[in-house]
Order: sequence, then structure tokens, then C-alpha cells
Amino acid sequence: MAAGPRGRLLLVALVSAAAVVAGALLPGCAAAAAAGEKVPLALYYETLCPYCSRFIVNHLAGIFEDGIVDAVDLRLVPYGNAHVVGANNTISCQHGSEECFLNTVEACAIDAWPDLRVHFRFIYCVEDLVVNHKQREWESCFGKLNLDPKPVTDCYKGERGHQQLSLKYGRQTDALQPPHKYVPWVVVDGQPLYEDYENFEAYICKAYKGHPPKVCEGLARPPTPTVLEVAEAGNRVSYYDSGDIRLKPDEDGHAKIKKVVPDDDD
Repeated sequence: MAAGPRGRLLLVALVSAAAVVAGALLPGCAAAAAAGEKVPLALYYETLCPYCSRFIVNHLAGIFEDGIVDAVDLRLVPYGNAHVVGANNTISCQHGSEECFLNTVEACAIDAWPDLRVHFRFIYCVEDLVVNHKQREWESCFGKLNLDPKPVTDCYKGERGHQQLSLKYGRQTDALQPPHKYVPWVVVDGQPLYEDYENFEAYICKAYKGHPPKVCEGLARPPTPTVLEVAEAGNRVSYYDSGDIRLKPDEDGHAKIKKVVPDDDD
């Protein structure tokens, strides 16, 4: 038998009263939910930087295995130490035109597959090839992962890849405060980790206000690196310094890329 209007009002009143009592008995419930927000984690990188590729393959990928991924909002920004030259939005990359092209490919993958677990798998596959000096086999990642290549191909061959995505990531990188000095440049909860980027999980555990992933129990608080450790870490980055940038020329000797689409016969 359906309850009448007075019965429904009584039911609502009882439920409301119960909620108030529960809130009084468990004052931390609402706060815990709000405090459980994911920690922003951003990686600013370039595709052919050996330190970036090794970080992605050997360190960042671990968040999907140890549960840290559930506590973070990961954002990948494939641009690195590149910069725009001239009035026609030409992009110059630290490791030459091949890097500019792969930066755009990975930007297109992020755009084509917004799901982190999908586009990260593709980027991991490409960067693993970079680690093994087989980056020219990057298209094999579509088949390995059973992914449709069309959305990525259409993106990097069209204007969206370069004119929209690559330049957008360039603006985001250039807007960093403090400015990035090298790559990989890892930012946790708005704070750059500088040379201590490989210890990023400890910073995430410290910043996360919810129930920490189990792996956090075994992670010490972020240490203060020694002078020797800082010096050694300096050998694991590619500096953003015009005196240190060495562009790898392509076949005709040009390091700057005027279009990010390779010729059809490449």
C-alpha cells in the first residue's frame, strides 16, 4: 500500500534526522570524502629524451601496478625543451624533427584516447621502443595493443596535431611557474620535484589526504637530497638551455621542422 503525503513527509524527516545523528557520530566522513581528491601529477617531457623515456618505462608505469594511479590525476605533456621560432609557428625540438613528429603523435594519442589507461599504454609502447633505439617502429604499437591507428593518423597528418595540440602543449609548458629547466620535469600537487623526480611516489603519498594506497606504507617521506645526489641527478636530465641544446639534423641537414607530417614515402 503506497504511503500518503503525511507518511512520506514523516519518512523524509526520519531519514534527515538519521543523517544528522550519523554526521554527529562520524564527523570525519564528509571531510574524508573531500580530502580523498586525487593528487595532480604532471609530466612535461619530450619523446626522444633518453631520461624521459626511461622514467616513463621504468618508473611512471609502476603506478598502474602498485595502486598509486588511484590516488593521482596524471597529465602527460609531450613538448619538453622545444620552442616556437618564426611567425609561422615552426617548432624546433631538442632532438630534431623526428622528436617533433613523435611529440605530435603522442599528443594525438592523448587526444584520440582520453582514457589514461589507453593512451598511456600507447605512449609506454613508443617510449619503450625509444629506450631500445627502435623508435622508427612506433607504428607497431597499434597492432601490439589492438588499437585503431586512424584517429591518431588523421590527427598528426591534419592540422589538429600541430596547429592545435602541439602548440597547446607548448603554451602549457612555457607557462610553468617556476619555469622548467630541463626534462623530465615532474610536478606533484603544483610543486616541481626538480632532480628528485624519480621519488615522485613519496611526494604523492605525502600530498594525498584520503586513505593512502598500501604502497605508501613502504615509502619514506620525501628526503632532502645530498649534494652528491643532486650532482648525480643532474646527469639524468636534458637541460633547457640554448647552449646545451644539440639539435639532431634530418637527412637534408635541417634541424627545424616546418611541418610535422612525414612524406608519404618515408
